[in-house]
This record gives sequence, C-alpha cells and structure tokens, in this order.
Amino acid sequence: MTTLQSYRAGFLAILSLAVLLSANEALAESSDSAEIIEVRKVWDQAKHNAFTDLIRHQDRWYCVFREATKHTVSYDGSLRVLTSTDGENWTSAALITMPETDLRDAKISITPDGKLMLCGYGRTEGERDRQTYVWFSEDGKTWSDAHPIGDRGYWIWRIVWHNGAAYGIGYKGGDNRDQDGHVRLYKGDDGKTFETLVPDLGPRSYPNETSLLFLEDGMAICVLRRDGKAEQSALLGKAQAPYTNWKWEDLGVRIGGPEAIRLPDGRFIVAGRKYPGGAKTQLWWLDPSSASLKEAVELPSNGDSSYPGLVFHDGQLWVSYYSSHEGKSNIYVARVRFQ
Repeated sequence: MTTLQSYRAGFLAILSLAVLLSANEALAESSDSAEIIEVRKVWDQAKHNAFTDLIRHQDRWYCVFREATKHTVSYDGSLRVLTSTDGENWTSAALITMPETDLRDAKISITPDGKLMLCGYGRTEGERDRQTYVWFSEDGKTWSDAHPIGDRGYWIWRIVWHNGAAYGIGYKGGDNRDQDGHVRLYKGDDGKTFETLVPDLGPRSYPNETSLLFLEDGMAICVLRRDGKAEQSALLGKAQAPYTNWKWEDLGVRIGGPEAIRLPDGRFIVAGRKYPGGAKTQLWWLDPSSASLKEAVELPSNGDSSYPGLVFHDGQLWVSYYSSHEGKSNIYVARVRFQ
C-alpha cells in the first residue's frame, strides 16, 4: 500500500467513525419515543399475502408483495404491485407471474435512469430450480420480461443502488437450515448483469436475508439474518469501498426479514420480525457504533408477520408489512412518528 493510499484509508476510517458517532449522539440527545399515527390494511384478496416492500417514486406510492395459496413453497406464487397517490387508497397496478414457479419476496428500487426495478426469487416445480429475477417498468403497470441475475441457486434478497451501481447480497437458498451456508456480494452497472464482488462474506450459521445501507461517506452497513443451529442472532456488517473487506458484530437479537433506514436526523431504524412471544413486526433503534439495538415500537401484528418496507416521507416513517393478527395474512401500511 502506498503512503497516499494509507493516508486515504486512515482518513476514511476517521470519517466513518465521525458519521457513526454523530448518529449515536443524535440518538442520545433526542427522545426515543415513537408514536403509531395510523395502520391501514391495504390488501387481503389472496389466500396468503406476504413479504412486502415499499417505495415512493414520482409522487406515487408502490407497495409490492407475494400472493400465493400458502406461506411455504406454493407454485402459484406471484408478485403483486399496488400503487397509491395518497397512501390511503390503493389499487393493483400489476401482477407478475411465471408458469409453474413460486415467485417470492418482492423488493423494489429505482434505477439511476428513473425506472422502477422489481426483484424476486423463483422456485420451479419439478426440478426445484432456484433463480433470482428482475423486471423493469416506466409506470408500474407494464413490466419487462424477467431477467435472471446472479448465480443459479443464490437468493439475492434486495438490490440497492449506490453511485450508479447496483449491489445485492445473495445467499445459498437451500432447505436444510442445519447447514452453515454462506452469503456473497454482487455488483452490477445496469441492473441486468451482475458480477460476484465477494464470493463469501464470512458469516456462518445459515446467514440469509439482509438489509444494505450506504452512508454519505461511502461506508456500507448490513443487517444480516441468521437461522442456523449454532447461532440465530442477527449480525451487523460494515465495509468501506470497494466493499471487499467486511467486519461483523453480533446484534444479540434474532430478526426476520430485516430492513434498515437512516432518518434525516442521523438516527438509524431497523425493522423486522421479532420472535420471542410469537412473531411480531418490530422497529428498533440501531446504534452502529456499538452494534446495539433498542426497541422503538411494535406494530399491530401476530403470528405469520413482518417483512417490512421503509420510506421516510413528510416527517413520518411509512412501513409496509404483513400480518395474520386479523385472521389471515394481509398487507398493512403504518405511519410512525418519532420524537
């Protein structure tokens, strides 16, 4: 490493520490109270409605999720796209299907050229093939053909754009959770073609679903779910560009379907499935500098529940999620205000 590279690495490390400490100070100086403003059921038409994501684009809301006969493998699994102008009245914009394939876990993002990008995972009947796919749309109604991305058999959980590039963490999508498994980091420029940036990010004990954030100094933060026999608590990962060297810390809490967001005041929120006492949809405060979580608010939920999408808009956090606390798994959108 040259002297200039050493200085640059040291400067980035100091800058990253300053960013994380400022978030910690914001959390310490502010109230940690959270108030649920509203919870609205927005969809219940399928037998099983679940695994959501949420985005706001061109003054419209888009909520995406899976419809199927059941939670587990169901070869009628499809990806539903809802849209709304006011967050109150929601209508169906599209339904993405694939013959004899269980499409799961819709995630939505916006490409650098302003298109909507939908990501999902398909399991095919018979050969039980596994592949991650993406679709593109100008208006949320008409979608492109499916583009397979990543390695066959790897479930790329979510696509996040940073500095014109697309990043996603994929995990080996097997059925045996007693196996250690591993996760890898993908990078692409156009959202259709991805290269493996890091073949193995390190964590074991069945690492799988992730939330990935990029901070203003370029640092990447990842909240990683684990479900193995050895350990089930979530991990917090941190890396600087080019994101090939990751450090992981134990968050001490099991989280399903994690999603994270940074609020305008610098604080971090993590949302996901809380397990003790029956599955609930929970929001936590995250302190990245100490890799610690503190409960913020629990949304009305129970049983088959969680997998949230997060958008901060007009001073409130909008949360899409699913829950079966009203008899079957339905889709909800909540609004939360923080002090």
